[in-house]
Amino acid sequence: MIIMAVACGSIFKINAETTAPKREFRGAWLHIIGQSQWAKMGTNQAKAYIQQQLDRLQQAGCNAVIFQVRPTADAAYISSLEPWSSYLTGRRGKAPNPLWDPMEFTIEEAHNRGMEFHAWLNPYRVSASLANDNIPEDHDSKKHPERYFKYDGKLFFDPAYQENRDFICDVVEDIMTRYDVDAIHIDDYFYPYPKAGNPFNADAASYAKFGNGMNKGDWRRHNVDLLIEQLHDVMRETKPWVRFGVSPFGIWRNKKSDPRGSNSNGLENYDDLYADVLLWSDKGWIDYLAPQLYWNLDLQVAPSRHLAEWWDKNVKAPTQLYIGQDTKRTMDVPDARTKAKNELASKIELSRKLKNVGGNVWWHGYWVTDNYKGVRDSLQNHFQSTIALPPSWENLATKGQNQLPKSPKNLRLERYDGKTFLEWDAPVIDGREDDPVRFVVYSFLPDENMSDLTDPETIVAMTGLTRIKISDDEDPASVEGLRFAVTSLDRLNRESKPTTLRR
Repeated sequence: MIIMAVACGSIFKINAETTAPKREFRGAWLHIIGQSQWAKMGTNQAKAYIQQQLDRLQQAGCNAVIFQVRPTADAAYISSLEPWSSYLTGRRGKAPNPLWDPMEFTIEEAHNRGMEFHAWLNPYRVSASLANDNIPEDHDSKKHPERYFKYDGKLFFDPAYQENRDFICDVVEDIMTRYDVDAIHIDDYFYPYPKAGNPFNADAASYAKFGNGMNKGDWRRHNVDLLIEQLHDVMRETKPWVRFGVSPFGIWRNKKSDPRGSNSNGLENYDDLYADVLLWSDKGWIDYLAPQLYWNLDLQVAPSRHLAEWWDKNVKAPTQLYIGQDTKRTMDVPDARTKAKNELASKIELSRKLKNVGGNVWWHGYWVTDNYKGVRDSLQNHFQSTIALPPSWENLATKGQNQLPKSPKNLRLERYDGKTFLEWDAPVIDGREDDPVRFVVYSFLPDENMSDLTDPETIVAMTGLTRIKISDDEDPASVEGLRFAVTSLDRLNRESKPTTLRR
């Protein structure tokens, strides 16, 4: 079927060879840690680079960017609480010159493209390499070294200290108060990954101080639980519509450790990182999980095929579940079952088949934007060729509030400089969960039913703006017969009733 789609603000025609759901989370991680290109760029170069990355992700069908804003107790944004990130400017504490705010800029650019912005923070890591990272003398770790520990050449907040939990929550509250983020996202680094031959015991002092005879593993898990619960409470009090997402290591527990565990033999969240992510879901403290199933489908030690099925069975609503996919490994290894040259099709088909999986997140986004082994082409032309709305959601703070966003008004065609645009008026935003923050544009042929908005092939744009370009043709007859519908999406991704226009 020939459909119309919007890219870079204009409509063009593509072949939709693969039917995809109308709603699907399609995220991509963009990290700054270890990425040397950022520190080499001036402000204008960095802005252009962000725009390029978002354009390419949008072309690949992605509807959310998970952008790293706090890799090591630092900031890729203007902050009074933490220093500028060395990964952004080359030296911790050094501000960009000329000054700009990367998070603010990326939020605006993502929202203009109809994409969600998830602010990605690492909660506990202060330094990824003490040998190379010069911690300032006025840093809290120098003033209160007892609240931190060193392990494997790195520095960490000690999760046992309430002062540390309070500070991390202060950082999140500051971000949510000052920025229009759609989600707060934390990754898999809780207690540090164990190093072979060096069992972790760097928290011996705090255990002696606070352990009170508890089993050490239970005590560590409790420390992390306290942070997750406190973050949840702070977020609900600040902006209840902002989601709390966690991207844990891909194995909760192996079956040999727990009958509820998966048929795998790798490192375990529960036992090695002291993160009981299923408990957080059961308690309603988090809104989505994106376990990092970075392995190949049938890798013996950690088969991502089986692990996807395991997470699907064990994560319960209202927590949403997305699969973290390793782009490079997916494209590098042939699919043994289907004989395809890579595992991309099988992994996407598996995620769409599983009842409780709502989409995929691509690690890392640069492999997608760089079109590693043609992955962006495959997503754009096949597996994510139609535009998808992110899944709608609710939590205890919003449950039962069934009010849909207001529809756009005054849908019209306008001509500027020989080009034709579809325009509309946006409803007023007043700081509520039902604020209309994005718009979905549908296009219909004369014989198609305009009341049916279920077919994703009729979606031609999802945007934060209030107009899209329809045609470059100077002849007004070029748009005769076209019919359009536009809906609003609110902060919970609920969709309004359509406003229509017939030509």
